[in-house]
Amino acid sequence: MAALATSQLATTHAGFGLGGDTSMFRRGVQGLRGPRASAPGTLSVRTSARAVPRQQSRRAQRGGGRLPSLVVCAAAGMNVVFVGAEMAPWSKTGGLGDVLGGLPPAMAANGHRVMVISPRYDQYKDAWDTSVVSEIKMGDRYETVRFFHCYKRGVDRVFIDHPSFLERVWGKTGEKIYGPDAGVDYKDNQLRFSLLCQAALEAPRILSLNNNPYFSGPYGEDVVFVCNDWHTGPLSSYLKSNYQSNGIYRNAKTAFCIHNISYQGRFAFSDYPELNLPERFRSSFDFIDGKINWMKGGILEADRVLTVSPYYAEELISGIARGCELDNIMRLTGITGIVNGMDVSEWDPSKDKYIATKYDVSTGTGKKKFERMLMSAEEKYPDKVRAVVKFNAALAHHIMAGADLLAVTSRFEPCGLIQLQGMRYGTPCVCASTGGLVDTVIEGKTGFHTGRLSVDCKVVEPADVQKVATTLKRAIRVVGTPVYEEMVRNCMIQDLSWKGPAKNWENMLLSLGVAGSQPGIEGEEIAPLAKENVAAP
Repeated sequence: MAALATSQLATTHAGFGLGGDTSMFRRGVQGLRGPRASAPGTLSVRTSARAVPRQQSRRAQRGGGRLPSLVVCAAAGMNVVFVGAEMAPWSKTGGLGDVLGGLPPAMAANGHRVMVISPRYDQYKDAWDTSVVSEIKMGDRYETVRFFHCYKRGVDRVFIDHPSFLERVWGKTGEKIYGPDAGVDYKDNQLRFSLLCQAALEAPRILSLNNNPYFSGPYGEDVVFVCNDWHTGPLSSYLKSNYQSNGIYRNAKTAFCIHNISYQGRFAFSDYPELNLPERFRSSFDFIDGKINWMKGGILEADRVLTVSPYYAEELISGIARGCELDNIMRLTGITGIVNGMDVSEWDPSKDKYIATKYDVSTGTGKKKFERMLMSAEEKYPDKVRAVVKFNAALAHHIMAGADLLAVTSRFEPCGLIQLQGMRYGTPCVCASTGGLVDTVIEGKTGFHTGRLSVDCKVVEPADVQKVATTLKRAIRVVGTPVYEEMVRNCMIQDLSWKGPAKNWENMLLSLGVAGSQPGIEGEEIAPLAKENVAAP
């Protein structure tokens, strides 16, 4: 780690869990980065730190670490704050959760101070109440939120605690984050995620976090916010209207990352006032058919727009069909694609707890007894197929370890994780030529491409069926040959971790020019084999 420099004393009310008036608290926070112009009467966020019983304070200290003393600043790096509706392993419905689980530790390993902010959907046993409270304007009323915290893999994980998150999900709806049933949204999702955006903007200024051996105290105001998908679309607008117009977060920047263009956060045009944003931002959210569009607002108001693979970026601006009616907006702003990595500590065939026989690139073979058994079963039941539609972590690992080929016939795939997992386990991929599959699977070297498939989900095109069948037959003929063995080796020797993508993210975020931001270092992830995170019973 680069040499450390000690700066001034951090004596915020939040850090010590003491009561006091809000104006004093704001002055304490602002003092970390120098004087700021203040107009607190115009802000829609009211922050306070309330006195708590001694026992509760000690519990908070267990989550937030030792009491703050000196603010420690590294000579390199950035202050990066990721904000999203999901964060694996605490909450996850797809790739968004995986990115916010895996990319931040890789950024932290390079010497950056990194925070991830997401809702507290459950009573996570490893996250503790910081005792810091904010009042956030939610529609026509103020709502109280609390901030829970844990420090894992070099990253400050912050959970926004409010009944609209915890009471909807925990033990009541089968962990449905966005609605009570698949395909059904909660009616107040606009208010829920507006609350997330506003609370996320408060966290870097008011939370005094001290677990990191290289940094302590609040993050301050010279930060980069990385917004993810439609749920964080208004964050850039709140930053400009509630903070920067009042001299706060003057140097802060935002990046907006699209993980799946299909979900855009479209709401009735009449709902715009519920966001409590000035009229000047309405045009950024205004959309067709009398709707407002959160993703459109996020794209237009951010300082930089990204997505999860270079080829997906090209597809998004190619036309309405793949850009889902936002292609013209992204052509206007520009969009950068950075391919995702994967958690190579969780998916490691040499150490996988779910598989009986561990292996690596130097050992690609199975037990002869089972090989003979499977060959016999294939001869006896050539037309039998079993489909497992419910997710099972152990079974997923078994399939990756045991399969000869992995078929990923996606109509569209922003980046894709399953093909990375397959290649990590030496399983070449038979895939459609779309999105991140183009960027990660190389024809004839690590897999087989079918060509692009139709994006019309209501119709099965005969031409698409022919493409898939022809490519699968071609791949099956290769299995068992020296060419196939070479493909297995090619798959397994790749570095599929977040290390490379994290460096690409670093370079992009540095280009935003936030004050004090510097390149990081070449480091390895802190504690990659973190304990499993599960909710308390």
